[in-house]
Amino acid sequence: MPRLTHDRTTWLTYAQLGLWGFFLYGFGPVVPLLRDEQGTSAAVAGLHSTAIAVGALLGGALFAPLARRFGRGGAIWVGLAGLAVGVTAFGLLRPLPATLAAVAVVATAGMMVVSGVAVVLTARHGPAAPAALTEANAVCAGMGILAPLVIGFSVDAGAGWRPVMAVEVGLIALVALAARLLRVRPPQPAPATAAAANRVGVTASAAEGADGVPGPRSGAGASDGLPRAYWIAWVLMSVTGSIEVCLSLWTADVLRSHAGMTAASASAAVAAIVCGMFLGRLVGGRIALRWPPAPLLLGALTVSLVGFALFWLAPVGWLAVTGLVVLGLGNALHYPLAISIALAVAGAAADKAAGWSAYSMGVGFGIAPVALGAVADGIGPHLAFLLLPAFIAAALLLTVRLGRALRATPTDDDRAPALVGA
Repeated sequence: MPRLTHDRTTWLTYAQLGLWGFFLYGFGPVVPLLRDEQGTSAAVAGLHSTAIAVGALLGGALFAPLARRFGRGGAIWVGLAGLAVGVTAFGLLRPLPATLAAVAVVATAGMMVVSGVAVVLTARHGPAAPAALTEANAVCAGMGILAPLVIGFSVDAGAGWRPVMAVEVGLIALVALAARLLRVRPPQPAPATAAAANRVGVTASAAEGADGVPGPRSGAGASDGLPRAYWIAWVLMSVTGSIEVCLSLWTADVLRSHAGMTAASASAAVAAIVCGMFLGRLVGGRIALRWPPAPLLLGALTVSLVGFALFWLAPVGWLAVTGLVVLGLGNALHYPLAISIALAVAGAAADKAAGWSAYSMGVGFGIAPVALGAVADGIGPHLAFLLLPAFIAAALLLTVRLGRALRATPTDDDRAPALVGA
């Protein structure tokens, strides 16, 4: 069984992803409030998710060249600086075009952080990377629990949602100060053997260079295109990203319209999803050390489907919130397991694969919420949410297909069996 070691760099990387999580999970409850403030329809308000998609595409394109120029650690800090600028603008500006532009800046920076964290942890922890990525996303979800609660408190106090953006900037500054005072070194490659590195698709040549940036590549896979299994995982991340962003943006509306909750309580109750995700990732990090990612992902998607059914059918608030917790438990492992598989099969092309993975999130964030918002304008958010079990069913089919592709992937080691549990 692989062993996960927690050093200062690992904890710093977890915290950096958590900073993105604070905005991301706070953004969903803000959208209905911003829609009321700007007087727009659900479909128009959903354009903020399209802005996230545009930003994700830009962030994916920028990550690899920035990682080559500044190192992976440096690219993460550039992303966090951009995040601070974007959330400041989002909190200060009010017209629709301005808030859309600000969200695009935030997403560009955030996807650079997400990409950097993924490749740093994959290179640093080798065969324990799925567990490390799950734990990092647990921290992300933990920060996401805090954000909706702070928003609900701020709205109840009559201050609105905008002061929460100042909290985000303060947290970024705090993490940067802590990293400097503790003299945390930029991320370095994992001190793993070549065999251990190959188990997660990071070749020895790719593990060389300062700050974890690949040095000159050699050998098979260094110049090859990304394999078929990667692209199935890419589509899977797009579908599961659609599930998560639709829940983030429109759950509060369903709680208000179907479960009879107030605007403030519905915004705060979105934290139930993130609470489930936090618990799922906290436990899932241990489970991922023992179970291969592909079958574990099938189980997680099944739990999501059960949680959605409970949430959607519930006529009262407390029962709907219980369903959201169960839904979060399943959703917890979707992204960490999918990205760990994607980066594992990418091998020496980890930076390229991480950049392309941001495009998958862009597709999910850009299309699904706008489609759901348009349907919700016609039939209401509760019925429109039936799009989500269709997404979950598609994700289940893709996971089965991914498992088959991994078994068929020719390797020189036991990487594919380790991923599919063969």
